[in-house]
Amino acid sequence: MTEITDVDAWEVLDSRGDPTVRVRVEAGDAAGTFTVPAGASTGAHEAVERRDGGDRYGGRGVREACAAVRDELAPVVAGRSVTDQAGIDEVLVDCDGTENLSRLGANAVLGVSGAVAHAAADATDRPLYAVLAPDAGPGDLPMPMINVLSGGLHAAADLPIQDFLAVPVGAETYPEALETVWAVRRAAGNRISADRRSAGNRSPSGDGDGDHPPPVADEGGFVPSVADADAAFELLVDAIRDAGYAPGDEVAIAVDVAATHFYDADRDRYALAGERLDRAAMVDRVAGWIDAHPICSVEDPLAEDDWDGWERLADRVGDRVQLLGDDLLATNADRLARARGAGAANAALIKPNQAGTITRTRRVLEASQDAGWAPVVSARSGETCDATIADLAIGLDAGQIKIGSLARSERLAKYNRLLGIARASDGGFAGGDALAPLD
Repeated sequence: MTEITDVDAWEVLDSRGDPTVRVRVEAGDAAGTFTVPAGASTGAHEAVERRDGGDRYGGRGVREACAAVRDELAPVVAGRSVTDQAGIDEVLVDCDGTENLSRLGANAVLGVSGAVAHAAADATDRPLYAVLAPDAGPGDLPMPMINVLSGGLHAAADLPIQDFLAVPVGAETYPEALETVWAVRRAAGNRISADRRSAGNRSPSGDGDGDHPPPVADEGGFVPSVADADAAFELLVDAIRDAGYAPGDEVAIAVDVAATHFYDADRDRYALAGERLDRAAMVDRVAGWIDAHPICSVEDPLAEDDWDGWERLADRVGDRVQLLGDDLLATNADRLARARGAGAANAALIKPNQAGTITRTRRVLEASQDAGWAPVVSARSGETCDATIADLAIGLDAGQIKIGSLARSERLAKYNRLLGIARASDGGFAGGDALAPLD
């Protein structure tokens, strides 16, 4: 048994330049480090991260969360076997004493939980995905859904819809999937640059800016000069064709609507691109997108507590496309159970920092699989080069992963980790069969 001998935490900066928590756990000669991500598009039902407040870093410092790791969490895990992930996570949650981890902070608790998993991998001389896997062993390389266009809270743009993603459903291997979307993304960038040139936009030097890539958002997606969702869908379809692929058959589209962030609860209306849509009209709008475009997955098409809207949409299109709950489910077992009972979705986005521990994350992912739903392991908008979710997706056979675009080192670290695993392992590729609705 390798016992935990030391736990430390310190403040680092994420991909948006905001502070986040990094934790190192030592167990004899073994050690593991994990860095906690953070989201811009956060739901009300997520585990609660701890921020310092005050003037420093605009109130977003995490020194108090780091102190909580050192002063309160380290003593309760010291001396425990580093390979007892479930037992350690249980004492971490008990030490916090709240269901949503708001006392010490989910970023503090998850920091220790994730570092323990890495230390266990080092102590047992196994890759992290093997440590996280059940007795049956790790699963296939996941199908990536890759951000190409961004709006909403991820971009300073008029487009209210958060992300438009390419899903390489025709790819037969993980490397082929990346190559496919690289070509689509490049084609989309060329189209956006051409549109900017034709609109007369100029670079600061006075030269046309068409030779420069378009601006990118938090997760590396291009920011298009469109304010209408249909125009964004059409742009992406054109880019798929420009890249030499058949829209829908070889490359399909996923969309993260993030509807909670333009839902007006006081008026019970969706404020979408200058329109005020009631529930029925919003369901009609999303269904219309699905009818008109080669969409295979729709994430958060209704607000996080609009259960009636989710049920209506599921009844209408749930047998045709993946209805993916993020804010609706918040990687929370109770909300997943409610959604399952209501038939409100058929896929669950899995984010470790919404759950607060590796064990909670695992249980929600496995519960979604037990329900016959498709899990999708996901990064956040505020990331680092920590690639833990790549191992998590393979270890638990999630089948799908959502990291961001093929840009920025914090995104590429995870894609490249999967490439390394693909090279070193004999695992297969989940491919398009991983998308809901599952057979």
